[in-house]
Amino acid sequence: MSTTLTEKVDRLFRTYPSPRGREYTYREVASAISQQDSVTFSPAYLWQLRTGVKDNPTMRHLQALARFFDVSPAYFFDEELTEFPDVEVRLLAASRRETLRRMAVTLLGLSDESLNAVLTLACRMRQLEALPSPD
Repeated sequence: MSTTLTEKVDRLFRTYPSPRGREYTYREVASAISQQDSVTFSPAYLWQLRTGVKDNPTMRHLQALARFFDVSPAYFFDEELTEFPDVEVRLLAASRRETLRRMAVTLLGLSDESLNAVLTLACRMRQLEALPSPD
């Protein structure tokens, strides 16, 4: 199954909520990218990418979008990163973050009991940091 650019951009917005626990607005993303990367990105252009009106962004736009959502630019080109359910996509996309990658590798092979203990701890830490539930 081939995933379109539109579906990939939409999935980023749906999968990675803002610190307030809601979906980012186009204005928030465009403003942050323009300030952080000096790449001109308008809210209207983001909407066009997400809805399929535009489907041929520059590499600089894709790289800036990847940096903002903290995913690898490969997310836009590697089908394996988009064929999995959302939870797995988040893990694969987050693999550019060294600590998350090391944590995932460390958890491999642990018993269900140990994994549940780590999960309980991580959920509690999310509560303490006032982050929304990942469910």
